[in-house]
Amino acid sequence: MIYSTLGRYFLRRYIVTAIWFFLGVCAIIFLADFSETSRRMASMQGYSVSGALAFTAMRTPLIFLQTVPTLTLFIGMTVMIALNRRYELVVTRAAGVSVWQFMTPFVTGAFLIGLFSILVVNPLAAWGQRESISLEASWREASNRAPRSTFLPWIRQVSNGNDVIIGAKSYEAEGTELFDVVVIHFDGDGRVILRQDASKAKLEDGYWSLTNVMENRPGEIPVRIETAQVSTNLKQEFLQESLSQPETIAFFDLSRKIEVGKSFGLPTKALETQFHSLISLPLLLVAMTLIAATVTLKFSRFAQSRSVILGGIVSGFVLYVVTVLVKAFGSSGAVPPLVAVWVPVIVATALGATILLHQEDG
Repeated sequence: MIYSTLGRYFLRRYIVTAIWFFLGVCAIIFLADFSETSRRMASMQGYSVSGALAFTAMRTPLIFLQTVPTLTLFIGMTVMIALNRRYELVVTRAAGVSVWQFMTPFVTGAFLIGLFSILVVNPLAAWGQRESISLEASWREASNRAPRSTFLPWIRQVSNGNDVIIGAKSYEAEGTELFDVVVIHFDGDGRVILRQDASKAKLEDGYWSLTNVMENRPGEIPVRIETAQVSTNLKQEFLQESLSQPETIAFFDLSRKIEVGKSFGLPTKALETQFHSLISLPLLLVAMTLIAATVTLKFSRFAQSRSVILGGIVSGFVLYVVTVLVKAFGSSGAVPPLVAVWVPVIVATALGATILLHQEDG
């Protein structure tokens, strides 16, 4: 069916509708995020309208990627409702073409959108997220505001017999530069012998370089020094793996990151969940298309039943919420990533196919 004239026509209608949807949603995302960026950062040193436009453009692919499943549901419903109103699906059925045949172009279109999201949008989103974080950090640093991260890094290291805990409020350069740093030194009996508070710590070859340091020793007056060094055996690769956020890693690099993380003994559940969620995305979009078909293929002369369409929207929304929820479970390690990602997608696909079988074949 997909190679016939009718199949190519249906596929073309689906792709054109998808392009218009994507352009419209990207424009809305861009305008909304630009307004929010201007509100939060207009007072910072180095901020400019052109910089804000670039910042928003770099963030848009990641936000857009999160909307793709829901958009696919609306694309499928829009295309099939339009074809029904123009009697094209009616004529197709009258010609003896089964629902499974004329659904092939729509399912193929959804699968292609999934591949496009994985191979093009995801790498672009990962790059844009990294660059936007770096740009925001430079603005905040110029304004004497510590760059903010999504979580507080704490690192424990034992180097040359010294037990040290390093904490920071934020970081950049993939963890090799820490801001608002606290370094706590312990002796062999686990007692605190020195606390160093620094405005910045940078990982060099074999040591941390601290800047603007306040040293506190038990029973002594605090002393402020310009710079200090703390020996370390940590490597840059270790910090990159331990502080990597799944959203900033492209699909092509995820497998290598997971292997490297495991070699360091770091938890990789979040990366594995991200990897499986990207692989399962095309099948998730197929499931969304099947759900759209279950509520739009029934012919209505004037208008589709609002309750039926609302049911399809709610079903697709529930499926999306469930996939996001179990993805969080997989990232935390509560559920194996493979199970957390694939079970909802497979169940939704099977459910959509079952409903279509019941509607069309009895």
